Amino acid sequence: MVRILTLLTSAPHRVLFLPGAMQGVLAVAFWLVALLAHTGTLAPPAPRLPASALHLWLMPYGLFPFFVFGFLFTAVPNWLQTAPLAKAAYVGVAVLLSSGVALAYPTAFWPVLALPAWGLQLAGWIAALWALGWLLTAPRRTAAATGSALSVLPALDRRHAKVAWLACFLGTLGNLLFALWLTGAEFAALPWVQALGVWGFLTPLFLAICHRMLPWFTSRVIAGYVMYRPTWVLIALVGLAWLHGLLEGLGLPAWTWIADLPLAGLTAWLAWRWIHPDVWQVRLLAMLHIALPWGVLAFALYAIDSLLLWAGTGTGLGLAPLHALGIGFFASMLLAMASRVSLGHSGRRLEADRLTWGLFWLVQVAAVVRMVPDLLALPQAHPWQVLSAVLWLAAFIPWAWRYAPFYWQARLDGKAG
Repeated sequence: MVRILTLLTSAPHRVLFLPGAMQGVLAVAFWLVALLAHTGTLAPPAPRLPASALHLWLMPYGLFPFFVFGFLFTAVPNWLQTAPLAKAAYVGVAVLLSSGVALAYPTAFWPVLALPAWGLQLAGWIAALWALGWLLTAPRRTAAATGSALSVLPALDRRHAKVAWLACFLGTLGNLLFALWLTGAEFAALPWVQALGVWGFLTPLFLAICHRMLPWFTSRVIAGYVMYRPTWVLIALVGLAWLHGLLEGLGLPAWTWIADLPLAGLTAWLAWRWIHPDVWQVRLLAMLHIALPWGVLAFALYAIDSLLLWAGTGTGLGLAPLHALGIGFFASMLLAMASRVSLGHSGRRLEADRLTWGLFWLVQVAAVVRMVPDLLALPQAHPWQVLSAVLWLAAFIPWAWRYAPFYWQARLDGKAG
């Protein structure tokens, strides 16, 4: 047990990806039970906190942050060429977030647990902000310490780390608003909770990580590949995402097309600019390039939905744009990126086996199935919602079973970390 704990806490991605893998199952299993209870298929105890409100929080704030912080605490020291984050810092974040999310589920039945649950959550987010802030201000290592053959290190690129910190700051605000809503605060907090979680936190963060990592990953596989990462595109993508979030939070969905149309166009251009014919020869890399166009589709659907409202048609696309973004883009990119990090940092070959490849495509099907009732305006959406949740679990349960042991096992190559 001591050895397992030592290995589990030996690197940020280990101690954070493990609860993340568990949350990939538990968060959607909770929602599936709520859906089945709504249809009368199951009869669990009636929750005192609406399951829809907890679902709204669980997906952006109770699932993705484990992978986000595990990735950032691993990658940002390399981006900024600083010393690794202290073990106490990243283990503290993992313990606080895990404890808070563990209490979040019984909060649906015993609201008295809300204060400790979201107190722990907020403490975890604040600790994560502090850790990322420390990395941004930490001294740079010398060329000898980084193993660089150059006597002078190349110019430092802080763009993506700064965006990550700002996105996580907005995510912390969203958590705070949800905690205030739980206390009965009399204001429209939930729209802002969703806007900050999806558009303040996840969308700019995923776009910034794609901007930084997708060309780099591709260059590591394809000889002669030229990385394309212009600063103005990063600023535009992040700014447009925050503009959408502001308009959505203010209750102006008929005007979000102002941000959505250029977002769709810029993301489509990057997806085309970054692609290479040889990408399809490497499944692990192809997964990343397949996930990105989901962002294009999501932004385009948001634009269409907003324009329909702006034109006063009285019709819209429902939750199809949100699930194209949340399942299609975020979940697909998460599975692809987490698989790559888990394989690489466990000393394994960077290859997606048949299981990983098949599970990735199950996520694609889950996204399409969830969008069908909204896109076709079907009168009965619940069967499609249930099927999508089942497909999600069919993907993430085997993924967790396959990859979770990596986090408490020693690396195959004998290296530390």
